[in-house]
Amino acid sequence: MEIFASTTRLILREMIPADAPGMFALDSDAAVQRYVGNRPITTIAEAREKIAYIRQQYQELGIGRWAVIEKASNTFVGWAGLKLVKEPMNNHTDYYDLGYRFIKDYWGKGYATECAVASLEYGFGRMKLATVYAWADAGNQASCHVLEKAGLEMIKTFYHEEALHQWFKISREDWEQRR
Repeated sequence: MEIFASTTRLILREMIPADAPGMFALDSDAAVQRYVGNRPITTIAEAREKIAYIRQQYQELGIGRWAVIEKASNTFVGWAGLKLVKEPMNNHTDYYDLGYRFIKDYWGKGYATECAVASLEYGFGRMKLATVYAWADAGNQASCHVLEKAGLEMIKTFYHEEALHQWFKISREDWEQRR
């Protein structure tokens, strides 16, 4: 099992089948799904399918979201990281997207910012990416704030599935200047 990044409080590692109970706790919560446009899952089998999909991305694209493990408790608290997006979104394709999602009990602890910073370090430092993008529902001010704290700049708004979203970007040059 590969560890991609580590922070003071968290380990960001490869998603594994044993993460299914944590993924179920995450994706079955309507509050977690509120701004992402997904219906909550209802079975552990759906959680396993999501993990299999992420693991397939590792194989096919060389990158995918990572399990976030709280060091103090060795608990799955959510996922974070980069993803190569092949489908069109806001007139972009084949771009690296920064994302994160956490079990509600772990909101408000700064974990999203920690993971966003670690993900950018990995993307720019290890993968040598030129640019990383992210997007968030405009109503999800907490997520938009995390992206800004991590150094991304909101460059435009757009509609996706009839909801207003904010589009963020950071270049390697901007990231290097912030370090």
